[in-house]
Amino acid sequence: MSTFEPTWEPFEERTYDSTRSDLPETVFAFPRQRKEPMTDAEHVRNAVARFDQVLDVSDEDRALAFANIQKAAKYYGVNLSESNWQELGNHPNRHRFEAAAEAAKTRKRHSEQRLRRTS
Repeated sequence: MSTFEPTWEPFEERTYDSTRSDLPETVFAFPRQRKEPMTDAEHVRNAVARFDQVLDVSDEDRALAFANIQKAAKYYGVNLSESNWQELGNHPNRHRFEAAAEAAKTRKRHSEQRLRRTS
């Protein structure tokens, strides 16, 4: 298993009206895909939580992303318990859109049931 040199660099020049497209590739965990920007500690934690949700990336992309996450985590003082990208998951939920639609139906059904009980 080869080690990847992180490409992540801190980016502090963000303003309230900045958009994702204004960000340089160097702030993303997955720079080629421009996925999971890491501009503060909260975004680093999000990148860790969503790591296995990024679809259509190679093992090399995941290894680079993990190296970037490690570098950003150190910079922002985020503790990582994982020591390699496989610990974050390598089986993305390929059915997430179907699962989200099913969850929306369930929430709607429960909401309608609550309304009927209170009327």
